[in-house]
Amino acid sequence: MKADWLGRGGGGSARPDPAPAPDCRGAVTAEFAVALPAVVLLLALLLAGSAAGVTQLRVEEAARGGARALARGAPAGEVGGIVRRLAGETAGSEVALDGAWLRVTVSGRVPGAVGALIPWTLSASAWVRSEAAGAAQPRSEGAAGASRQPA
Repeated sequence: MKADWLGRGGGGSARPDPAPAPDCRGAVTAEFAVALPAVVLLLALLLAGSAAGVTQLRVEEAARGGARALARGAPAGEVGGIVRRLAGETAGSEVALDGAWLRVTVSGRVPGAVGALIPWTLSASAWVRSEAAGAAQPRSEGAAGASRQPA
């Protein structure tokens, strides 16, 4: 049995394929031009989703860190600094007293170009009981029992 690459005549000389018809030229370029924006959009959405996931993790960690500081007796202003250090300078924090529990709520926006187009604000809260006697009581700057740090 002879291999297909030997040609039809079986003499061992391979003939090149005929040139494509003129109406088929550029078909691959057109298909690529149609598919490229879809691939770029998919990549942008994947990157935005990844940025949102990382931001949510940072916000959650900042809420936990702020709650730990409150439990040790840190003032609400210091908690705001801890939150901004962990979640970024644009993160905002709110400290509220809920009975015997203290709550730290942290919110932040998703960074990046797609985050600017889609206004995603992510938030996380952490509750803690005070471990120190006379631990930080939130300053009242508006609503009773709440302290809000600027975003």
